[in-house]
Amino acid sequence: MKLNKSNKTFLPQKSLIERKWWLINADGKVLGRMATRIADVLRGKDKPQYTPFFDSGDFIVVVNAEKLKLTGSKETQKKYYRHSGYMGGMKETSYERMIATHPERVLLHAVKGMLPKNKLNRKILKKLKVYAGPEHKHKAQSPEILEI
Repeated sequence: MKLNKSNKTFLPQKSLIERKWWLINADGKVLGRMATRIADVLRGKDKPQYTPFFDSGDFIVVVNAEKLKLTGSKETQKKYYRHSGYMGGMKETSYERMIATHPERVLLHAVKGMLPKNKLNRKILKKLKVYAGPEHKHKAQSPEILEI
């Protein structure tokens, strides 16, 4: 059987991918809704050349992570867990304490949970830069504002 050139599957190439820088202001935004949008842009799902096994997404800079909102009663009930690997090594942190000590980790944890659980996850997550306050150190990349 002879294949037509028009029937070939498109495979993206690293050299042809255009990566943009986006800036998101998290002031007053709902954590879950913002995390889903960020995960889509990081993976490149908003681009026509999206391929599930290829990283074609953009860079995202998030400022004001300390001013995120949660809906319902999650502010008092939400917990973050980690384990040391030893017997009885389960650690628990409340949302209130996490937002007070490490507000950028709240968003990183939410976005990480929405990415595929493989090597691509770690590669994609490196393109997300989260800052607790309004200042960031990526002005040289001149990020465009992304509204959510």
